[in-house]
Amino acid sequence: MIKLIEKYPIACLLLFVILMLGFTIDAIPVTIMEARNFISAREMLTDDNWILTTMNGEARYQKPPLPTWITAFFGMLFGMKSVLTLRWPALLFMASIGVSTYLLSKKLELSKSHSLINGFIVLSSFYVIGITIEAPWDIYTHGFMLMALYQLFLMFQNKKTTVLRSLLFVLFLAGSVLSKGPVSLYVLFLPFVIAYGISYRFKGGTLHFLKLISLLVFGIVLGGWWYFHVRVVDPETFARIAERETSNWSSYNVRPFYYYWSFFVQSGLWTIPAFISLLYPYLKSRVSNLKAYRFSLFWTIIAVILLSIIPEKKSRYLMPVLIPLAINIGFYIEYLIREFKNIKDKRETIPVYFSFGLIGTIAILFWIVWFFSNDILTGLVLARFIVTALILLIIGFYIFKFLRIKNIKVVFYLIIGFMLTIGLVALPIAQTHVQADYKPVSELSEAPIPLYSISNVSPEAIYNYGNKIPKLKSKEGLILPTEKEFNLLTGKEDPEEFEELSKLYNIEFVTTYDLNTSNKDAKAHKSRLVNQLYRLTRR
Repeated sequence: MIKLIEKYPIACLLLFVILMLGFTIDAIPVTIMEARNFISAREMLTDDNWILTTMNGEARYQKPPLPTWITAFFGMLFGMKSVLTLRWPALLFMASIGVSTYLLSKKLELSKSHSLINGFIVLSSFYVIGITIEAPWDIYTHGFMLMALYQLFLMFQNKKTTVLRSLLFVLFLAGSVLSKGPVSLYVLFLPFVIAYGISYRFKGGTLHFLKLISLLVFGIVLGGWWYFHVRVVDPETFARIAERETSNWSSYNVRPFYYYWSFFVQSGLWTIPAFISLLYPYLKSRVSNLKAYRFSLFWTIIAVILLSIIPEKKSRYLMPVLIPLAINIGFYIEYLIREFKNIKDKRETIPVYFSFGLIGTIAILFWIVWFFSNDILTGLVLARFIVTALILLIIGFYIFKFLRIKNIKVVFYLIIGFMLTIGLVALPIAQTHVQADYKPVSELSEAPIPLYSISNVSPEAIYNYGNKIPKLKSKEGLILPTEKEFNLLTGKEDPEEFEELSKLYNIEFVTTYDLNTSNKDAKAHKSRLVNQLYRLTRR
C-alpha cells in the first residue's frame, strides 16, 4: 500500500484532501469570516458587484476580491446555499499547498518518499486545515504564494529566467496579492528569500537579480490593480476602511513579542516532532541534507520573528509558518524512518513512543466519547460512530504494533490514516449535536412581510437568511421603512432606538434565533449569534 502511495504522490495528496474533508466539511458551522466571503460572493451574483465588493449592500473593501470571485463561481455552479461546495475552492488551495510542498521538497534534492512525507505533514497540520474555514482568504494568498516561490526557487537554482517560469511567477504572485494584499509577501516570501540567501547564496549575477526584482515589482503591480481602482472610484470609503484596517495593526489584539513562541503547537498531531525538528544542534548531524534543513529552519524561524514584530497577533496568522515547519518536521521523520531501529538512547526514543503512542491511545479509546455524549446515538449516527470506533481501534492497534518493531514509516502512514478517518467518518457525527430549539434564520425568507435589522446582526445570520437585511440605522439616525408592518432582527437591544421606534410602532417580540449549534459548551457559545425577532406595526 505504501509503495502504491509513493508511486503516485501528487494524486495521493489530492485524494487525501478530497477524502478527508471533501464530502464532510459542511458538518462544521459557517464562521464569521466565511460568512462575509459568502455574502460578498452572493451579492456579486445577485447585484453584479464584482469590483466594488459589498456585504449586505454596504461597501466592503477590507479584503481583495479574488477568493470571493472563485467562491462566486462555485456558487454559480452549485448554488449559494451549499456550504459544502462553497468550501471546495478553499480545499483545492489547501491541496495545492501539499502538492507545492512536495514539489519544492523534490527540488531541495530530497527523495521522493521524503518529499511526500513533507506534503502529508503540511496537509495534516492543525491550522492548515482550520484556516480553510476560519479565515478563507489566507489559504488562497498563501497557496498562490507557495506556487510563486516554487517558480522563484527554480529560477534561483537555474540562474536564468525563462518566459514560462517568469510568467507563472508573476501570475501566482499577483494572485497572492489579489487574495489578501501584502500579507504573504511579508510572512512567506520575505523569510523564504532571506533563508535562501543564508543557506544557498544568491547566484547568477547582477543582471539575473535585476530581472527577478523587475518580475517581483510587476507581480505586485498586477496584483494591486484592484486597490488602485477602488482608491480612484470610491476614495472616501476606501480611505476610511484602510485607516481602520491599518490602525488595527497597532491597537487591536495587541500581544507581547513572545506570543508566537509556541508556534509549533499549531501543527497539532506533529507538535512533539515539530519541537524536536527545531533543535538544530541535535538534528544537524542526523539529517539527510544539511543545507536543505538549514533552509527550512531559517525560513521557519525568520517567519516567526517577522510576525512577532507586528503588535497585532492572532493564532491564525501563524498558518504560513506551518509550511516551512512541515519540511522541517519531515527531516526528523525521515531520520526516524532510517535510524530508529538502531537508536538505543532513551532520550531519543521516549519522545517518539510518547508522541506516536499518544495518537495510538486516542485512536483506541475513541469509543469512550460515547460516555461523554449527552445525546442518544441511534440509526445512521450510531452506525457511523461504531464504524469510526472500529477503524480507529484497528489503526491504534497497528500503531502500537509497528512502534514495537520500530517501523516508523508504517506508523507515519497510520497516523495519516487516523486523520483521514476523523475527517471522512467521524466529522459528520458533529452535526448530530445540535440544540433541540435550533431555528435557522433562513425560515424568515419565506415570511410574507419584509425583514430589517437595526444593529449587531452577525454575518452568519445574514448569510443564513439568504439575502440582504437592510439596516434601519444610519449615521443620520433611524431610517423608517415605507411598509406599515415589518419584522426587525436585532442582536443587542439599544433602549434608545427601541424607545424612538415605540413612538410610531407597536412592537411585539416574536422569537429568538440562536445560531449556536449547541448550548452545552458555555465557552464556545457566541452571544453575537443570538438574535431577537420583533414584529413592528404602524400605530
